Amino acid sequence: MNYIVSRENINMEERMTWEEIQEKYPDQWVGLIDVEYEPNNDATIKTAVVKYADKSKDELTMMQIQTNGEILGRYTTPDNIFQLGIAGYFG
Repeated sequence: MNYIVSRENINMEERMTWEEIQEKYPDQWVGLIDVEYEPNNDATIKTAVVKYADKSKDELTMMQIQTNGEILGRYTTPDNIFQLGIAGYFG
């Protein structure tokens, strides 16, 4: 299955801080687009738009690979899960 990001299909267009995303979508995987990172830190999300809040880790990982990183899958409560990066796919 191929995943294409279309700005017209975004249902949750509100840009939120990472803290707001964690509060609104606790303990679940979210698919983020238009991610803005903290200055001088490419790992810490400052703000983003939630594209998906109903996908599994596997689905989001496939989307991330197939869209060349345009969709970023993150778990909202990282203390509850160990995440392996897939940076090698985008290098």
